[in-house]
Amino acid sequence: MLHSVISQHADDAREAQEPDASRIALTWTGEPGRLEELTHGMLLDQAKRAAAALARLGVRAGDRVAVHLPLVPESVIATLACGRLDAIRTTLPVSLTVPELVARTRESDARVLITADAAFWDGAVRPVKPLLDHALARGTAAGGAPRRTVLVVNRCSRPVSWKPGRDLWWHEVLEGTAVNG
Repeated sequence: MLHSVISQHADDAREAQEPDASRIALTWTGEPGRLEELTHGMLLDQAKRAAAALARLGVRAGDRVAVHLPLVPESVIATLACGRLDAIRTTLPVSLTVPELVARTRESDARVLITADAAFWDGAVRPVKPLLDHALARGTAAGGAPRRTVLVVNRCSRPVSWKPGRDLWWHEVLEGTAVNG
C-alpha cells in the first residue's frame, strides 16, 4: 500500500512534468547529528534496486524477508521493496535478545534477513549484526535452518564478523543491480 502511494505520487509528478519527484520524501536524523534526505525519486530508485536484488536472491511473492534494522532509511526501503515483490516483511526489532531472535528467525522462515553492522542509540554504538549472528548460529545448532542470505547495511562502519557465502553488503548488492521500469 505504502509503495503504491509513493509510486503513484512520483508517477503523477512525472506526468504533470512537475519537479515533485525531486521533493523530499524522507528525512532521517540520527546520531551523532547525521542527517539524510531522500527525494521521492531517490526513494523509488532505491526501492526498485532493493526489490531487484531481493528477487535475484530468490525472494518471490509470499516469501518472508526478515528486517533486523534500527529506524534508518534502509528499513523504509526494505519495506517498499517487499511491497514491490508482494513479499512479506517481518520485523525483528533490534531490542530483541538472542533467545528471542532465535525464536523469531525460526518462526519467520525468511530466506533473506536484512540487518545493520551496528547502530547508534542512547549516545553509544550498539551491536546489531553480532546478535543476529549468534541467533542464527544457535538456530542452526538447535535443528538446522534453511539456507539464508544476510544483507548487512553499513551504518556505523564497525568491523563485523562475516560468513562468506551467507553475508553480503547491502550497498554492494544494490549498486550491482540494474533497474527496469
